[in-house]
Amino acid sequence: MKKKNLPLLEHVEITGVAAEGKAIARVDDMVVFVPYCVPGDVVDLQVTKKKHSFMEARVARLITPSAHRCEPVCKHYGTCGGCKWQILPYEEQLRWKQQQVEDNLTRIGKLELPAISPILGSKKTYRYRNKLEFAFADHRWLTTEQMKAGIPFTPGIGFHIPNCFDKVLQIDECHLMDDYNNAIRNGIYAKAVELGLTFYNERSHEGDIRNLMLRNNHADEWMIVVVFAGGDKLSDAQTALLTYIRDTFSKVVSLMYCINNKMNDTIGDLSVEVFAGADHIFEQMEGLQFKVGPKSFYQTNTDQAYELYKVARDFAFAEIEHNNAVVYDLYTGTGTIANFVARRAKKVIGIEYVPEAIEDAKTNARINGLENTAFFAGDMKDILTTDFIAAHGQPDIIITDPPRAGMHEDVVNVILKAAPKRIVYVSCNPATQARDLALLSADYTITAVQPVDMFPHTQHVENVVRLDKKA
Repeated sequence: MKKKNLPLLEHVEITGVAAEGKAIARVDDMVVFVPYCVPGDVVDLQVTKKKHSFMEARVARLITPSAHRCEPVCKHYGTCGGCKWQILPYEEQLRWKQQQVEDNLTRIGKLELPAISPILGSKKTYRYRNKLEFAFADHRWLTTEQMKAGIPFTPGIGFHIPNCFDKVLQIDECHLMDDYNNAIRNGIYAKAVELGLTFYNERSHEGDIRNLMLRNNHADEWMIVVVFAGGDKLSDAQTALLTYIRDTFSKVVSLMYCINNKMNDTIGDLSVEVFAGADHIFEQMEGLQFKVGPKSFYQTNTDQAYELYKVARDFAFAEIEHNNAVVYDLYTGTGTIANFVARRAKKVIGIEYVPEAIEDAKTNARINGLENTAFFAGDMKDILTTDFIAAHGQPDIIITDPPRAGMHEDVVNVILKAAPKRIVYVSCNPATQARDLALLSADYTITAVQPVDMFPHTQHVENVVRLDKKA
């Protein structure tokens, strides 16, 4: 249907929430997906896309605000694309996330479940992240109102507009991380402009400065990684920018840079160089130290990661004698969960596809004096063989924490073949988790379910499920 023929839907009530942080309405037996509104709103909707089974729309007019609606904290709300649920009180966010987990497990997985435990909310709902990444752009995104006001297309630094790889919204203030992130980002932006550095263009692949990554820890120590482009060595202006950062921001204990002249923004295959300080920071959890480098994966909500890992550990060792279990930790990453549970296990085997992550896992075990862990890099289905299990011990417990896509069916079959007494499945995507649980359910019974909210004001939710082998 041509855009000019798309209808205006009047006096529509929003009834629920859905994926990607959008809300749901129903009109003439069709589902309508709408961003930036909440259940209970009555709105006029301008349809932007119409298919046979659903429509997408935007709010043309808010007629009656929902009783659950609240004011967003962020000045960039509605344009940035992040934190879409800011206009929904946090208790309501948790209620819908709980419902999302239940719906996915029952409707997609069609699983028999015990009572699902109440979701664990995050104590911090703002300034909870330990990592943010920003992009530089030679022409920042402007809203229609800004263009009408005559604001020029100056260079900018911020977040990509949703579904637009080359459009970057200038971010003046982000509430997701400690406020120091704003001082760093805005200071770097102003200095880069002063030095005449050109900002990156995603289409022409030209520009001197491309990306910025910030990390911090509980000790209020900061890591900065500046990603440059445009040459094989630092220019005088690029060096001057790094010198400014080093001399200005006293909390920065790790200042690094990378030169990326590729067609994509990933730096996993590139060398990251130290300009000042160390090449890492440390995070602590229950007396354990974890080394975090520029490429390390570490849960971005530090406080809530502790709650998540405690759930996984409690599920793993409930009614199992301490220090008597062999644990396999699949998708171990840098070994955070493996090292976290090691004190209660006889032995922990961590398996991960990325070799660099496995080296970090070994380092973290060594730092913490853990001698009952071993880590292996490679494809899960290739490593977890009969010979491997014979060499390292039959797993009593398997903990698996896969990416959003879930586990490959081959990996599920490998787990079934390994036949542990218990499986603990940690997931950031209850939909793919439900699919995998259905495959495991022939041999296993779900005995506990615990949702955990890691990302307030977004639709994302973590879920931990315990499965015990059937008699």
